[in-house]
Amino acid sequence: MKVSKKFLAGLLMAAAFTVGTAGSAAIARDFRSADVHPKDYPTVRAVVYAGELVKKATDGKYAIKVFGDSALGSEKDTVEQVKLGGLDMVRVNTAAFHNIVPETLVPSMPFLFRDEAHMRAVLDGPIGDEILASFEKAGFIGLAFYDSGSRSIYAKKAVRSPADVKGMKIRVQQSDLWVAILGAMGANATPMPAAEVYTALKTGLVDAAENNYSSYQSFRHFETAPFYSVTEHSMAPEVLVFSKKIWDGLSKDEQAIIRKSAKESVPYMRQLWDERQAKAKGDVVAGGATVVADVDKAAFQATMKPVYDKFLSDDRLKDLANRAMAQK
Repeated sequence: MKVSKKFLAGLLMAAAFTVGTAGSAAIARDFRSADVHPKDYPTVRAVVYAGELVKKATDGKYAIKVFGDSALGSEKDTVEQVKLGGLDMVRVNTAAFHNIVPETLVPSMPFLFRDEAHMRAVLDGPIGDEILASFEKAGFIGLAFYDSGSRSIYAKKAVRSPADVKGMKIRVQQSDLWVAILGAMGANATPMPAAEVYTALKTGLVDAAENNYSSYQSFRHFETAPFYSVTEHSMAPEVLVFSKKIWDGLSKDEQAIIRKSAKESVPYMRQLWDERQAKAKGDVVAGGATVVADVDKAAFQATMKPVYDKFLSDDRLKDLANRAMAQK
């Protein structure tokens, strides 16, 4: 298995920390949380806010320190660290859990949500709670979902139909589902960590990528892929999780405080998100990007049946998806 330097560095930091705190959950400390985005990104600020709530509710016993900018490794790396108990928390896209927590496939499915309001209603309700609860059997505690907006394709040329992406090398998240989604469109899907995408676009290692306006702007991908085509093929959310190994050493009251603080950070994140999305769109256009709105979304959606057949073959997941789609 190829192990990144950041992953090893993260484990070493965690090991040093764990040795100093092992067997003593009562020691006051900061929980360490990772994120691939910079410190001003909505998910990072939301976890910082959750940490402030935790600190206040525990009278300073606990807080949360967020390491952004992929400082502790890729999303895949940091998920592994959290499972091992070397890292307390992580905020990642649900794609990082597809092979670990199958239920996370459901909110990531292409064209599952009608719009943002539908997505929020599903994730804030019983279906969202059911998916969060499913993390525990895999060694994680699901705390909250954050918005990730609608994902669209950006490239060096405009994309308006599946014919335009045929044969294109498009960067996707490190997930079999994402390889299948872009593959069904006709693209040559190329899995890659977020931190490597800018260089890959610049050097031509990939022709395109897909993400939301905020990531397109914060990673400065608009500089190398100036056509943002509004395919809106997925609203796969972000998820905030805690290490079960660390969680089990906390008291019930402490666990309740962390859960409550995480949930209370969601409206704050969404406020930041809505503001950031609007600003990001304006910033990329000002920076020279072209937003391509005349996209044949129905044609893209029509290519997705094989993806649903393959990834929702389990009756339980199919039922979960059907309930999500049927929710008003």
